[in-house]
Formats: sequence, C-alpha cells, structure tokens
Amino acid sequence: MRDLPSSVQAKPRLGTSTGWIGLLFIAPFLLCYLALLVWPLLNGFWLSFHAIDLLSNMGRWVGVTNFIDLLQDEMFVRSALNSLLFAALCTPVMVITGLALALALNRPGRTTAILRGIFFGAGVLSVTIVTLIWRLVLLPERGLLANAMHGMGMAAVAPLNHEWLALPAVALATVWWGIGMPMMLFLASLQQIPHDVYEAAALDNTSRWRSFRHITLPAIRHGVILVAVTQMIAQLQVFGQVQLLTQGGPNNSTRSLVMFVYEAMFEQWQLGYAAAGAQALFLLMLAGMSLQGWLERRAGKAQA
Repeated sequence: MRDLPSSVQAKPRLGTSTGWIGLLFIAPFLLCYLALLVWPLLNGFWLSFHAIDLLSNMGRWVGVTNFIDLLQDEMFVRSALNSLLFAALCTPVMVITGLALALALNRPGRTTAILRGIFFGAGVLSVTIVTLIWRLVLLPERGLLANAMHGMGMAAVAPLNHEWLALPAVALATVWWGIGMPMMLFLASLQQIPHDVYEAAALDNTSRWRSFRHITLPAIRHGVILVAVTQMIAQLQVFGQVQLLTQGGPNNSTRSLVMFVYEAMFEQWQLGYAAAGAQALFLLMLAGMSLQGWLERRAGKAQA
C-alpha cells in the first residue's frame, strides 16, 4: 500500500501530545472568551426571568413577566424606536460617505495619505472629547453654528434643544466621529480590484459611471454589506454621545435602548428588568447579524 500524501494525512487528535499542546495555545483566549462573553450572556439571560434588586442581589422567578412589562412600558418602546431611527439615520450616511471618501482617496500620493489620516484620526478620539467639540459647535447663541447663522443674517437654532433636531444632531456628530473606519474598510476592498480590469474598460471607452456600476460595485459588494451591517449593529448600541450631549432629551426624543437599560439598573436598581431590556437589544443585534448572513448568501448566489 502506497503512502498517503501529506495533505490527507490524519490530523493530530486531542488525546495526543500535539493535540494537547494546541489546546494549551488557545486556552487563554478560550477562557477569556467564556468568562467575558459567554458567561455574562447566559447570566443576563437567566437574570431576565427574575425580579432582582441590584443591592440585595436576591430575587424570585417571574418568567416572562419582565418582557411583558417591557412591551407595555412606553419609555422602553420610545427608546427602542429612537435606537432604530438613529441606526437608520447613521448607517446609510456612513456607507455612502465612507465609500465616496474611499473612491476619492484611493490613489497614491502624500496628500491622499494625509487626508486618510485626518479622516481616520477622529475615530481615535474618546466620546468625551467628541461630545465636547460638538457642544461647542451646537451651543445656542454662542456656538459655531449659531455664529455662522448670525453672520448670514439668520436666527440661531439650537438643535440639541429641539425635539425633532436633537437626534439628527447626535447622528451628525456620530458620523463625523466614526466615518474613518468605513472609509478604511472600503479602501481595503477597492485595493483588491485588479487594475487590469479598469484598463480593459478604458480601452472600450467605458465611462466612469459604467465602470463604477459594473466593475467597482460588484467587486466590493461584500464590503458594502459588511460595513452596512456592522454600522447598524454599532449604532443600535449608542449611549455615550446621547448621554453627554442631550441626557436623553428633549422630551425623551434621544433616549436610546442602552440608556434605558443603564437607568433601569443603576437608577431604579431593577436588575432583572434591565437584563430583559438588554436581551431585547441583543435580539435586535442578532437580527442584524442574521441580515448580514442572508445578504452574503444572496450575493454569493448572484455571483454564481
């Protein structure tokens, strides 16, 4: 019997010394993953079915009562709608603006490198610094926006004090803060496209729009799906910008789901109720991840 090629030889089993050595290598990550992600997730799920006070940490089993109360809680419903609206405001702008910046800066040169650094640099700032900057911009009567409107002979507007403008103002600050990461992801996707394809299109006198539509977009569609879904999931978890810019006001028009969970736990001390709200947020993010998987499969079928 001839020897099997190396590519089909038996892999090391867990009972062998090689298998145990491999397990030791991944053990630190596995332990951290279980301790910091899996256990809190399971524990939060267990807590959501109990009525527990944060201070006493003693409670009783209430089943799905917490979830029923959430659906009947006007503040929870308002917070959930605000979070969904915020994600709907930010995600398309992140995708379109990030792609536009990537297309404009996808070329060699010192100037483009500097501009990439400038756009990406805002993302390394803390949420405290970002909100401080935008407070100076949006201050009523004295902010940069108010001074600009006075200079044009217009009455100053205070977006953070307006019920219909506060959430878009927070979304604008968030886009300014986080646009660097989508831009870099799109740049990485664009740089994977062979230049020969564009050269062949240029020889056929293909317009830039047709090249973008028939070459660029199909080649980066997986990147577009990734950016859209990750941004949607990230914006559903908005907390810092809202907490520091508006404290959920005016009239609860910017209160998010994470802020609702935070207040239920640390202000009302209702640990089980807060855990139920967190599970509702988890379900929304899980729906976003499921959407990504569905879009990836659909894109793969279209490519095939």
